[in-house]
Amino acid sequence: MKKTLIASFLALGMSLSAQAKDIVDTAVGAGNFKTLAAALTAAGLVDTLKGKGPFTVFAPTDEAFAKVPKADLDALLKDKAKLTAVLTYHVVPGKVMAADVKAGKVKTVQGSQLTVSTMGGVKVDGANVIKTDIVADNGVIHVIDSVVIPK
Repeated sequence: MKKTLIASFLALGMSLSAQAKDIVDTAVGAGNFKTLAAALTAAGLVDTLKGKGPFTVFAPTDEAFAKVPKADLDALLKDKAKLTAVLTYHVVPGKVMAADVKAGKVKTVQGSQLTVSTMGGVKVDGANVIKTDIVADNGVIHVIDSVVIPK
């Protein structure tokens, strides 16, 4: 009986820890953020977004990255400083759920400000938010349909 109880607690603990996924694991698990994951790796930001957080990430899908001309995307992936600036522009400190989003300027991890509008749906610098509140253990992901570039 005692061994069964201990085994049950161990199995429960292992299943709970398997469910806890950070921003990167959550995005990779979704399957439509392969380009974002490759870009995060190229920029050396994987460990940052696996960190404590919390973070709010406006994550462009693979289709969003496909809108960027191939030559521009290839150049961006080779320029670590610029790539890091673009990717951190998609990240806001803190955990901002969709219900808490307000129109206005929001400071990003990159240092510039995103413009959030709520007229006719939520937009971030003109990119449409197409899915919200994908919760990770260190923040939240909101999916956007375009890559946003800091000015």
